[in-house]
Amino acid sequence: MTDTLNVRLADGDDTALAECFRTHGSLVRSYLRRFVAPQDIEDLQQIVFAEVWRSRHRFDPARSLPAWLLGIAHNRAVDHLRARVPQTVPLDVVADPAGPDGRTHGDGMAERDEVQRALAELPAPQRQAIELAYYGDMTQREIAERLSIPLGTVKARTARGLRRLSDLLTPVAA
Repeated sequence: MTDTLNVRLADGDDTALAECFRTHGSLVRSYLRRFVAPQDIEDLQQIVFAEVWRSRHRFDPARSLPAWLLGIAHNRAVDHLRARVPQTVPLDVVADPAGPDGRTHGDGMAERDEVQRALAELPAPQRQAIELAYYGDMTQREIAERLSIPLGTVKARTARGLRRLSDLLTPVAA
């Protein structure tokens, strides 16, 4: 039956297209579903079968009809996707995304740079204690064990370092 459908379609038999649609329409639909939006599948399927009819003289009945149909479907899906105009928004209209504290990421990056510069001005022992506490997420007891120093020393270094950071980061009133 398929061989006769192939021959009839290639010969231009009017009923062959309808039979081809009935037989292979679901195959073409499922193939198109992989590429195009659901609302466009039916229209594109109609375009595919219209092209099948228009180019029936190029079809070799000795070859696979489903493969030929899917080749046409693929080409029409690609054409459809290329013709789409992507929805874009000008960048100057879009605001920077807000961070967890409500400020934009750009503000946070500037603050991080400022904190890093201030940390670099601290004496190494104070900087190390603060970095382990805040960036290393360690408790003061864990810092003391890691550095092999008394807990009181860690507390003193952290307190002095935080006071110095506060001075460095607080803008001077003019």
